[in-house]
Amino acid sequence: MSWRSKKLLASAEGRSCIRCGSVGTTVACHANSVALGKGTGIKAPDFYSVHFCAACHDLYDGRRGNLTREQKQEMFTSAFFSQVARWFEQGIVVVK
Repeated sequence: MSWRSKKLLASAEGRSCIRCGSVGTTVACHANSVALGKGTGIKAPDFYSVHFCAACHDLYDGRRGNLTREQKQEMFTSAFFSQVARWFEQGIVVVK
């Protein structure tokens, strides 16, 4: 079973998009990589998610735009590094 956390997903609410800074439509966007646990009908674990607004989420998931697989991978990877730092800075993720 994939790792799930309602609290981690809910932490996106009211936050700015990690990519463009937009506020208002931000949600947790999961990685689309099989290597990170994505499968048919299966989302990657919640810790492989980033806060994207609706526009960036649509771009990443291919609902708009025409990014290559490599461009989507780079988009998520750069956002993910910033996201992890934000989780720690905001106290959403802590080390015990």
